[in-house]
Amino acid sequence: MTIQYLPKFKKQYQKLPKIFRDQFDERLQLFLIDPIDPRLRAHPLKGKYAGYWSMSVNGDIRALYIIQDETLIIFALIGSHSELYG
Repeated sequence: MTIQYLPKFKKQYQKLPKIFRDQFDERLQLFLIDPIDPRLRAHPLKGKYAGYWSMSVNGDIRALYIIQDETLIIFALIGSHSELYG
């Protein structure tokens, strides 16, 4: 599986506190092992983010990604629930 990051994701990621960046990095390792692990709470989105999937980084931080095909995942956005959906 190949992981890519959109420029917007990279910018948002760099603005996160280090603890949240570390949490994302840990969740990414879990995602690479098992993308449907229940701890990730991964699910497809509707509405303005139709076509995206959401992964829980912690209680409030979400990472949104696109499944391009079975071998390519593109992380598009990361931020708090209110930043992304509010």
